[in-house]
Amino acid sequence: MKSEPKFTASSGNVFRDLEVAQPEEAQAKAELMARIAELIARKKLTQAAAAKLLGVDQPKVSALLRGRMAGFSTERLIRFLTLLGSDVQIVVRDRPRSRAPGHLEVVTA
Repeated sequence: MKSEPKFTASSGNVFRDLEVAQPEEAQAKAELMARIAELIARKKLTQAAAAKLLGVDQPKVSALLRGRMAGFSTERLIRFLTLLGSDVQIVVRDRPRSRAPGHLEVVTA
């Protein structure tokens, strides 16, 4: 008799599922980094050219493109997006009463 595979339904945030500290911030950073990588690719920038534009060295761009979050604050990633020609809008609103704490979310258009 075969045993049923065990699985756990995702919460929608892989960092929460992996019990990473500050999972919403980690998710937001991952989404910002993905958008930066998309813009670098769309503009057909080399890592060296992207580094010059962003004011960092090429190894930092390499780390960013590989999803290594260490060394990248949310603020720094937002600055990179503006340097790559994106508008960034931060919206703060009251949370619904049905949800306990507020949360952080990145929405791209």
